[in-house]
Amino acid sequence: MAERILIFDTTLRDGEQSPGYSMNTREKLELARQLARLGVDIMEAGFPVASEDDFEAVKAVAQQLRGGPIIAGLARAKDIDIDRAWEALKHAERPRIHTFIATSEIHLKYKLKCSPEEVLEATVAAVKRAKGYTADVEFSPEDAHRTDQEFLCRVVEAAIKAGATTINIPDTVGYGVPWEFGERIRNLMNRVPGIERVVVSAHCHNDLGLAVANSLEAVRAGARQVECTINGIGERAGNAALEELVMSLRTRRDFLGFDTNIRTEEIYRTSKLLQSITGVNVQPNKAIVGGNAFAHEAGIHQHGVLQKPMTYEIMTPESVGVPKSRLILGKHSGRHAFKKRLAELGVELTEEDLGKAFVRFKALCDLKKEVFDEDLLALVEDEVLSAGETYALEHLQFTGGTNIIPTATVRLRIGGEVVQESGWGDGPVDAAYKAIDLATKIPGKLLEYQIRAVTAGKDAMGEVTVVAEMNGQRVVGRGSSTDVIEASARAYLNAINRVAARGGSGARTLPDTTP
Repeated sequence: MAERILIFDTTLRDGEQSPGYSMNTREKLELARQLARLGVDIMEAGFPVASEDDFEAVKAVAQQLRGGPIIAGLARAKDIDIDRAWEALKHAERPRIHTFIATSEIHLKYKLKCSPEEVLEATVAAVKRAKGYTADVEFSPEDAHRTDQEFLCRVVEAAIKAGATTINIPDTVGYGVPWEFGERIRNLMNRVPGIERVVVSAHCHNDLGLAVANSLEAVRAGARQVECTINGIGERAGNAALEELVMSLRTRRDFLGFDTNIRTEEIYRTSKLLQSITGVNVQPNKAIVGGNAFAHEAGIHQHGVLQKPMTYEIMTPESVGVPKSRLILGKHSGRHAFKKRLAELGVELTEEDLGKAFVRFKALCDLKKEVFDEDLLALVEDEVLSAGETYALEHLQFTGGTNIIPTATVRLRIGGEVVQESGWGDGPVDAAYKAIDLATKIPGKLLEYQIRAVTAGKDAMGEVTVVAEMNGQRVVGRGSSTDVIEASARAYLNAINRVAARGGSGARTLPDTTP
């Protein structure tokens, strides 16, 4: 059985204090409940001394969450912080005080303005005071990765002797690289007396994009707790992303040999809840929870996924709570994905009709970044309506403007003959219709004209429906295109083709070309 890694979630503390992610008490409580459903082992609910709102939020989480994770509150190595943290945490079933002090030379010199010995004294005093309130005390030497290794060993040893049960090693500014950060953890594991009695933790920031990699290396070096956030939010470039860390451990269990208690099926829901609360969405290519994480557009990839998902997916979308993979239909998509999506929409075409529809689909992809289901249905309907048509639109050109007479030229294929005519009118649609009348010799009277956008966006397909009277018949025609003038012409031609199919008189006749 794989060894378990504790997941310490600090979304409500480190994540929430980053710009744009502020949450009120009600929102923190809502997210805390979801984090409990997710199965985090420890939840850092906030920094109680930071503000009255933070205090109330930590207190509410401590009071209302039952039977779930350990609830932690952050505190500087100061009596006022530790006392305030306990006031907020004392109603929790499993409280933890997390106290910290900076240990790097740059922090001591410019921020704390104190000596290493004073830091050691403050560490011992803080841990002992916290220990007077609860048996579960975590200590963090802030900016540990940039701290002198000898001094870091002394601080960690002092914290353990004072009663700390978890020692967290933060790369506060995301400076480390994996093998370096891992070696720092390994050095502590080998040199600090009593470290085998505590849980060693890693808290990595993402300033160089290495937070998850550094955390995984810390685990390999002996850390058994990892501090992370949902969607990787946090100060500056963020923290190690919980979803990336957890799924790395799960997906590569064969190599790493570790697992967590996280209910991974809740990952996507948790991510979406955080996005909803904060109004900050993740980028589409975000690992695990991004919109493109289980989306495939390239035809080769789509074909592979349709045959065997594991060809291009190293985890199933269902394993993280995503309903299913998405085949994004665009210019890189192949015939297999096109046919599969039509089948899912309940559309079955003959191979001949499928080939024609696919040609129009690829042309549409050159005009739109992404083709939606509604576009497909409109396109296929257009293709079905034009199947066996007498008059096929080959070319349409029009001009218009405030001081220009609108004109249009159409080129139609009628069997084996190509006919071209031009017309003018009150606008480009009217001009196109008059040119079509001349080309087909089936003049029509337009009774109704409707246009709607099939999907949202400036590149949306337009679908035109016309009702016309032709040769004494009332007929409906429909057409679609990203160009509304073209859609209008297709709709009018569709109506004419219906008349021709009914054997309407006046239609242009073709010469007999039979040998």
